[in-house]
This record gives sequence, C-alpha cells and structure tokens, in this order.
Amino acid sequence: MVYLYFISHLNMTLTASAHPVTTDTTLKFELSPANSEQLVNLCGQFDAHLRQIEETFEVDIHNRGYEFNIKGTQIRAQTTINVLQELYKLAADEVISKDSIHLVTHQHINSLTTPKKKTEREARIRTKRKVVRGRGVQQNTYIDNIQRHSLAFGVGPAGTGKTYLAVACAVESLERDEVRRIVLVRPAVEAGERLGFLPGDLSQKIDPYLRPMYDALYEFMGIEKVNKLIEKNVIEVAPLAYMRGRTLNDAFIIMDEAQNTTVEQMKMFLTRLGFGSSAVVTGDITQVDLPTHQRSGLKHVIEILDDIKGISFTHFSAQDVVRHTLVQRIVEAYDEHDTTL
Repeated sequence: MVYLYFISHLNMTLTASAHPVTTDTTLKFELSPANSEQLVNLCGQFDAHLRQIEETFEVDIHNRGYEFNIKGTQIRAQTTINVLQELYKLAADEVISKDSIHLVTHQHINSLTTPKKKTEREARIRTKRKVVRGRGVQQNTYIDNIQRHSLAFGVGPAGTGKTYLAVACAVESLERDEVRRIVLVRPAVEAGERLGFLPGDLSQKIDPYLRPMYDALYEFMGIEKVNKLIEKNVIEVAPLAYMRGRTLNDAFIIMDEAQNTTVEQMKMFLTRLGFGSSAVVTGDITQVDLPTHQRSGLKHVIEILDDIKGISFTHFSAQDVVRHTLVQRIVEAYDEHDTTL
C-alpha cells in the first residue's frame, strides 16, 4: 500500500514538472445555469463542436445533458473544462462556430506551456454590430495599446489579428464620435508584382490590396453602410503616395503592410498625424518586398521610436497566430529555417 501511494503521489507531483503526466484521469463537472439552447449551441450538430475540442486537446468528452466527464491527462482535462465553460458563456450571446472554437482553444493551448497571468485583463472592442474580445496576452496588450496611445504599432506574422483588431478599434472610435473619419493607407508595393497592368487610377489599382481592411469593415458595419461612408469620404482609401503634404485631424488612420515602406515614406506618414487623430501601423518585418538596396521603414522605426512616450509597439509571434493551426506551424517552420541560415 505504501508503494502504491508513493507512485500515485509521484504522478501528481509530475504535473508541475517539465514533463506533464501521461496517466489519464477523469474529471467531472456540470455546466450552469441550465439552458438547453446554450447547450445545443455549445455541442453543435451531432456534437461536432465537442469532437473538435477532443481532437485539439487529445481528450475524451462524454456528457449527459449538462453533466460532463473529461478523460485525459490532468492538465489537458482541466484545460478542456475551462474551454467548455468559456464557450458555454459565449453561447448565450453568439452562435458558436468552428472558428470561434478555434480561437478559444488556441488561447488555452498556449496556456498549457505558458500559464495565463492572474493580472491579465481581457480587452474588448464594442461596435454596434458585435463585441470583439482579445485572444491571448498579445492581442489584449495590442488592443489596450491602441486604445491608450495616439500611435500604436503591431508587428508580427500574418494571422495574428493585427489588421482586424485595428479596423475594429477604428470603427469603435467612429461610432463613439471620437473621430470624424477613418483613413486606410497601404504602400503600393507587392511581392514581385506590378500594379501598372491593372485597370483604373492608382486608387482603383490599390483597392484589391486593401481587401482585408474592407472585409473587416463590412463585418463591423455592413456593406451598404461602408459604401455610403466611402462615398461621403468618411472612410477614405489613401495610397501612401497621396499622403504627402497632408495633415489628418480627427481621424483614425491605419497603415497596413508597413514593412514595404521606405525610411523616407515612414517618416512622411508619421508626420501626417494631426490633432484628435490616432494611427495604427501594422506589418511583418519578415515579409519585406522592397528592392534589396532599400531599407524597410518599419524595421528602422522600431529602432528609433521604441522608447518614445505616447507610442506603443506590440510584437506578435507564431504562437499568437489565430488562424488555422497549420498557419501557426508554417510560420514556426519558416522561423526555424531562417535561424539556421
């Protein structure tokens, strides 16, 4: 009996070590308050949502109504309970989808290796059509930085929510009458491509490359309203080349793909900021498409403005990718390959 107790005690202590317990355990819990619509929303058709969570955390989920049994390692079973409870709360206000499950599970997957700090605050962006919540430490920090600073930088790989969250903050500011317009800016430089063959003027040529920002605007405001605001110039598409000589007052300005600005272009853009305005600059310094002899303005500005009061920098990594899990693995693989060169 003493020997068996020792083995059991040893397995329990291993949960806090570098090598998590591999012995399965079963944890039981009950969702509350009871609400059949929330439960159906959580589980999905034919329990598809539960199967998705099972696959993500490598556990077995069994339930009878609101009573759940989770079988897996201690840490994975407990993390699964946390995910189910969080999704159950969300199910009261929104339709649970594969995407929303991925976002929540992704946040908790990272907590398996990096525990969530007790002081971490969930940042929220409230627009008329939806409420956006920060996913993970970096997104919460990014939202908080945008809301607190006149100039905020979001630097990191694709799929981390840099542009989407910036647009959400812009819409929130416009709807609260904190600004009078939204200005979308992007340099006309693409990966090995030329814009000259496209029909129309420069603004029309660059429109397709602003599509991620348009898509986010449509989600937060609706297509018809966005188109009306563009006609009224409340939402303005401004190719970077058109910014010279302007001063933007009472505006929320977003510059996307900033890694493709030159040092001179970045300086020109940053000095356009007027009274009552905020600016968010996003980019990925590993995806520079400038000619080899030109230095990226984003890389340069990180070095010279990092300690300036009123300016914030949020640096994302592959661990912060909130798209398909394959995207995170792809980014990590490229990062690992680059470090070996």
